[in-house]
Amino acid sequence: MSVLKSDFIWKAKSFDQLSVDELYKILQARMEVFVVEQHCHYLDPDNADQKAIHLWAEKDGEVAAYCRIFDKGIKYPETSIGRVLTTGNFRRISLGKALMNIALQLIESRFQTSVVRISAQDYLLDFYQNFGFEDTGKKYLEDQIPHTEMLRK
Repeated sequence: MSVLKSDFIWKAKSFDQLSVDELYKILQARMEVFVVEQHCHYLDPDNADQKAIHLWAEKDGEVAAYCRIFDKGIKYPETSIGRVLTTGNFRRISLGKALMNIALQLIESRFQTSVVRISAQDYLLDFYQNFGFEDTGKKYLEDQIPHTEMLRK
């Protein structure tokens, strides 16, 4: 089953535009996926959120999918996308594809570029290749999870 973007409320905000409730729900979703599900014990709020555009989909007040987007020169020389997730209740409906398409459109319209660098968990390499990302050959372990740096030109 594919998902219609209109089935969800999509939001894109800078850190200063987030309400306390929105920030809480975003951090809760990130902790659920990256800390609890993936058993990675790390401090998720990393002082980069203040520099990011936060993009997410909500349904019935719950964060269904999320990522954060950075302009050039913040995380990498290129624009970048990180903390990409779909929460457990919303998997297997192509919401991640919708999230990535919207994120890439946002980057192109807001930052006037299609060049994007990401740090992908290795099990998602094929997923990101569908959006034009290519393996850079830089591979590493982060929180005991294999990652690969990928670039979309």
